[in-house]
Amino acid sequence: MTRPDIPALLVLEDGTVFRGRSFGATGEACGEMIFHTGMTGYQEVITDPSYRGQMVVMTYPLIGNYGVNELDHESARPHVAGFIVKELSRVTSNWRSEEHLHDYLARHGVMGIEGIDTRAAVLHVRQRGAMRAVISTERDDAAALRAAALASPPMEGRNLVDDVTIAAPYEHRLHPERDHLHARLGGAAAEAMRDAGRVGDGPHVVAYDFGVKRNILDLLLAQGLRVTVVPARTTAEEVLALKPDGVFLSNGPGDPAALPGIVAEVRKLMGAVPMFGICLGHQILGLASGGTTYKLKFGHHGANHPVRDEKTNRVEITSQNHGFCVDINSLPKSCVITHVNLNDNTLEGFEDEQRKFFAVQYHPEAAPGPHDSGYLFRRFREWIERG
Repeated sequence: MTRPDIPALLVLEDGTVFRGRSFGATGEACGEMIFHTGMTGYQEVITDPSYRGQMVVMTYPLIGNYGVNELDHESARPHVAGFIVKELSRVTSNWRSEEHLHDYLARHGVMGIEGIDTRAAVLHVRQRGAMRAVISTERDDAAALRAAALASPPMEGRNLVDDVTIAAPYEHRLHPERDHLHARLGGAAAEAMRDAGRVGDGPHVVAYDFGVKRNILDLLLAQGLRVTVVPARTTAEEVLALKPDGVFLSNGPGDPAALPGIVAEVRKLMGAVPMFGICLGHQILGLASGGTTYKLKFGHHGANHPVRDEKTNRVEITSQNHGFCVDINSLPKSCVITHVNLNDNTLEGFEDEQRKFFAVQYHPEAAPGPHDSGYLFRRFREWIERG
């Protein structure tokens, strides 16, 4: 890694200022500042489309120590608006590393800042809530940068799905070297996926891409499902024309209430085929059911969030990334609450057997994160098989 020592300024919309050093790209960038509580998984965070428009503070103090490699990407490119760390590792100590984090972010035009007190930044967000911020190497003018943050679009009412979805449908195939990421969750079906380029030969699933993570699609394949990925604006009629046995609604960025057209199409699919939603997909199913969503104060972002399964009373430690939530009291009586967050009692899962769907707010694909919730992919196949 060769990096000039360039001063950088992080200014929040309330006027709070943090001074540090630049890494990655230089220039000026705006976004909503939130924090992620995972000790590892920075590469998956950076490439997760759900973080579109957000600047992520990593709570673990040393980031970049195992580098970056193509196999661990959750999408083809970074999506974070900025990356904020206490200390950027100068060395990479992993045989799988292909590139230093600084070089990777610089190549993709993503700004980072290090050398700030990330504990203070996180406590500020916890107390005041997620807020817009600016990182700059161009202006040492806190007042001007605060004005730039205030002029940037808020996350409420923002449609970011159109920025990250695909342009045309495709059939998902397993990368021949990614089997190690999902074999432990897929069981016997995963063993069948080991052939390079193999696609599932079981029931056909149409997966809406609202910003889908690659590991989710791999885990659907690991259940033996054949997966066709379609753009976010695909109509219900176009989906049904593909003759799916099930429909999957993916994670994604932005405000779910800004997607009324997508919600309307999903509503048409209810009861037609079994559906499974994760994160934004969960929120879209909540809205399509007649519920409402709201913005959380600072969101849930990390790999250590406890969730209780209301059916079994078991606790799962989950990976989460969402700033909006379905109002648990807004759902109709036909919806059964299946999972609840133990930190704040917010909704983490619900189902409607009559309308053939279930959904969770958290990320059972665990990239990064624990693997407590991998059973949900098996459950989806079971729902499909019973019709």
